[in-house]
Amino acid sequence: MVAVHRPIAGTVAAALTGRRGECAVLDDLVRALRAGDSRALVVHGEAGVGKTALLDHLAVEAQGCRVARAAGIQSEMELPFAALHQLCAPMLDRLDRLPAPQRDALRTMFGLSAGRAPDRFLVGLAVLGLLSAVAEQQPLLCLVDDQQWLDRASTQVLAFVARRLGAESVGLVFAAPDVHPELAALPDLRVGALPDADARTLLDEALAGPIDARVRDQIVAEARGNPLALLELPQGITPAELAGGFGLPGAGAGGIEEQFERRVSALPEPTRRLLLLMAADPAGDPAVLARAAAVRGIGPGAEGPAADAGLADFGARARFRHPLVRSAVYRSAPADERRAAHQALADATDPRQEPDRRAWHRAAATAGPDEDVAAELDRSAGRAQARGGLAAAAAFLQRAAALTPDPARRAGRALAAAEAEVQTGGFDAALDLLDVAADGPLSDDQQAGVDLVRAELAFVANRGNDAPPLLLKAAERLARVDPALSRATYLDALSAAIFAGRLAAPGGDVHDVARAARTAPAAPDPGAADLLLDGTAAAYNDGYAAGLPALRAALRDFGAGLSTTEELDLLWMASTTALRLWDDERWDALSARHLELARETGMLSQLPLALTTRAYLLLFSGDLAGAASLTAETTAITEATGTNLAPYSALGLAAFRGDEPAAAALLDATTIDVTQRGEGVGITFAEWANALLHNGLGNYREALAAAERATAYQSDQGALIWPAVELIEAASRAEAAPAAVAMFDRLAAMTSASGTDWALGIQARAQALLTDDDAAEGHYRAAIEHLERTRLRVDLARAHLLYGEWLRRDRRRTDAREHLRTANEMFDEMGTAAFAARAGRELRAAGGSSNPRVPAPQDELTVQEAQIARMAAGGLSNPEIATRLFISARTVQYHLRKVFTKLGITSRGQLDRVLPAG
Repeated sequence: MVAVHRPIAGTVAAALTGRRGECAVLDDLVRALRAGDSRALVVHGEAGVGKTALLDHLAVEAQGCRVARAAGIQSEMELPFAALHQLCAPMLDRLDRLPAPQRDALRTMFGLSAGRAPDRFLVGLAVLGLLSAVAEQQPLLCLVDDQQWLDRASTQVLAFVARRLGAESVGLVFAAPDVHPELAALPDLRVGALPDADARTLLDEALAGPIDARVRDQIVAEARGNPLALLELPQGITPAELAGGFGLPGAGAGGIEEQFERRVSALPEPTRRLLLLMAADPAGDPAVLARAAAVRGIGPGAEGPAADAGLADFGARARFRHPLVRSAVYRSAPADERRAAHQALADATDPRQEPDRRAWHRAAATAGPDEDVAAELDRSAGRAQARGGLAAAAAFLQRAAALTPDPARRAGRALAAAEAEVQTGGFDAALDLLDVAADGPLSDDQQAGVDLVRAELAFVANRGNDAPPLLLKAAERLARVDPALSRATYLDALSAAIFAGRLAAPGGDVHDVARAARTAPAAPDPGAADLLLDGTAAAYNDGYAAGLPALRAALRDFGAGLSTTEELDLLWMASTTALRLWDDERWDALSARHLELARETGMLSQLPLALTTRAYLLLFSGDLAGAASLTAETTAITEATGTNLAPYSALGLAAFRGDEPAAAALLDATTIDVTQRGEGVGITFAEWANALLHNGLGNYREALAAAERATAYQSDQGALIWPAVELIEAASRAEAAPAAVAMFDRLAAMTSASGTDWALGIQARAQALLTDDDAAEGHYRAAIEHLERTRLRVDLARAHLLYGEWLRRDRRRTDAREHLRTANEMFDEMGTAAFAARAGRELRAAGGSSNPRVPAPQDELTVQEAQIARMAAGGLSNPEIATRLFISARTVQYHLRKVFTKLGITSRGQLDRVLPAG
């Protein structure tokens, strides 16, 4: 086939007639890139409105910038990371600039090396790092056309990158008919219809001869301001008709594709068949196209008429003049002709070089069930999954299931496709695939697999109340075929029931699940997971103390003999168990281990829970600065990944700080969110935080009301440990002694059985509040003695505060000042402002004086600046900080320069000197 190059009608200059406002926006974007900023933008509007022309204008105007382009291709929507290959392949010489996990993720994704399938958000962070590294040489402008036809994996990654851009000098501009949901948070530029005056100007510029005024008016009216319509409608009309004013066939902007169809239908048959091959495989490889043309019996010269008509260009890459030409060619072809074209392309595609493209063509060429083709798609799914292309794997498996003649095998493939869809967030598609799987004959383990995916879907989608009953159903089925997996599923059901809490569905209450867990198959050699299951079930079935032996054994040597994956799967439950056992040492160790492993492995699905658990350990330890850093990191991850987790750590931080406006807003948002999702533990948590806030502020009746709401659900006694403490303090101050005594009995049943210093210290402090005589002093002293042996400085400071308040009421002002000053200084140092103010008021009432903390330079830092400064002071490098915050290393450096200026220092080595300890 000879190369034919002919100019295609409609230049950039013509297409930009009437687009002064749009061009100004794009020119501002380029100026921002040159100034060192980053920008993302979605250019959207109907087909033919000139989006591609605006991208071309942007590329021309971006002098001094490196321009990279990619375009969505409809037939490549199921090939994993196809668009990222287009965009990033020329940049891979900068891979060595990335941290090892990101470098390895990209190498695996691009098929350059074998390895564990990378997390898609790790791939996103790697692409952000790659673009940033390229932009170090000169500003980088990435233009992505026809975004609606990008493969799902590429869309997810590029949307992630666009949301995380900062100070890299990177521009990322998408063009699409509509704003994709993944891009909804980005700035957008809507390209509308041209005004009539500009439409007439464009039409006159495009015509070579005269035109009758009535014909001009009709074309302008029917084009409705669409530039492509203005350029295309006159194409099928003779000069005489244009000049003579004869009527036009109706077309309009909505009929541009029909106009292309008419022009294509006028071409010779060999040319139409060649265009159909191009439409079926838009990679545009001339060698593949030539081989496929030979298979279809298309001789040399068939491309000439299409090029003469301005419909296609055949050069280094065969391409259509506009995507609507491709759509018109493919849509107008009969089904048997389409299948023949795909078969020819399959025959022309090298199975060793491009097996997945060949498999997809074979599937498109197949009219009915075909196990050979289905098996080839199955193998393509495996390759896609190995590269982290779960969306593509799901598509291959879904098509394979549709082509599988054997019902049992079809059900298995549909189930595998559903599992992949759940992991990529395709929840609606997963439900449809589960219905397909359920129609087939299923073995016991397959049926259990369907139940498990349904449960996982319920839990991952909203962490709500649907999951526990579904997990129980799966666990019961698995008991016959896989006892170990059955026990693991029972433990998952308990975890889900804890989340569901007071909003549990019928049969999904934590006691229902615990009773069912009694029937779990026995473990021949119990490990940590088995002990967690048995101990948790015993605690709910037989009382708090009954679960202690197994649970303590589970935590004693936790991690021994477990793989990294197994350990990660269990660490949230293990950390939560340590908390419920009042074991602050193991809570500290296990929460630190959970966070460490989640970061090391890049398991971003685990990170929000790990960060939240660790943030609470730091809050109770009095390290509010550290908790704030982890909270900001959690926010960055949930924003970047769309993780469905209520802002628990942010709400707790606001409550500890005594920040009433922030806490109130977070409380409302959390309550609405968790109620809609059926996550009842969130209501308990939110009301506990509300009670803590008001106890700190000294609003004891408000604190009591919140604590009563927090403790209204008493089925899960482990969830009462924090709310019970707040209720007892608030009730003792609000003259509601019966409520305090009743709750103390429940609290003491746990703390006495636990026997740790934390538990006994809390018990003694609560006992002191309920003691009217001089015996209270012994309880306060015991509380301080026990809590001094823990890392829980907030609880210790509260014991000093309560003891000091009691001493002042007992008119022992000197002794009172000692403990109130200790409390005031501890609270002030930790940043628990409401409690510090309460202690200060009491200290002044006892005749002492308090010295509020003087604002320091670090108070001027933004949340992100403070977080970056803290990480840098802790020894993390810029790439390490960037990885944790899902930003680029250049953005980290940008923020550090601002930090240095505000703090009056010149290097990161001076941060320790100016930042507070801890």
